[in-house]
Amino acid sequence: MSEREVQISCVGCSLGYEGETVVSDINFEVRAGDYLCILGENGSGKSTLVKALLGLKSPNTGEIRRGGGVGAGEIGYLPQQTVVQRDFPASVREIVQSGCLGKTGLRPFYNAAEKALAAKNMERLGITDLAKRCYRELSGGQQQRVLLARALCAADKILLLDEPVTGLDPKAQLDLYELISKLNKNGITIIMVSHDINAAMMFSSHILHIGGQKQLFFGSKDDYMNSPVGRSFILSEGGEIDG
Repeated sequence: MSEREVQISCVGCSLGYEGETVVSDINFEVRAGDYLCILGENGSGKSTLVKALLGLKSPNTGEIRRGGGVGAGEIGYLPQQTVVQRDFPASVREIVQSGCLGKTGLRPFYNAAEKALAAKNMERLGITDLAKRCYRELSGGQQQRVLLARALCAADKILLLDEPVTGLDPKAQLDLYELISKLNKNGITIIMVSHDINAAMMFSSHILHIGGQKQLFFGSKDDYMNSPVGRSFILSEGGEIDG
């Protein structure tokens, strides 16, 4: 089996706003099929890193390289939900199809291939029967499935998920995590910002931990669990360490 392609690499990056550095010396890579969890306290620079990975802002120093056929606009993004987004008055089909907008160019309509892609991703996430339902009438877990389907219409190689289970009840959280894990096992690379240390330890393959304006760890989940920074953070967040 050939070595998996590097899809994103962050090399010597410092990130910030208006000349003020939020986090510096970030170095990591994401290969096809990885499940990377980004951990860190509030204000540690996770949101700034997300914007840089999406190509919405440039590093102050260093560079973010993309390969494996992945461009800056070819990352499916699931942002943190806001109250306004939860109350959006559109049908499930309309929202999922809107993930294809980047493919339509100047066309004011979706073609047959784009409609078929939306239908495929609704089926993939088990929401075909909700196609005509109004988005704001759905449960939180159903809404996140809709937004995941939308993100998959935008890009089918990498998904970048920002705190995807916020506001969901424990069962809906587990259902969504298992769905994301299934997508990963089917070949989609996952990058997920999370505060849920137990889920990170259960589902991820790699961990990037940032804090104190710097990178504290990057490597496999197993190495993280056995590292001083990993063990300390897991215990401080109420997580469990085997052995």
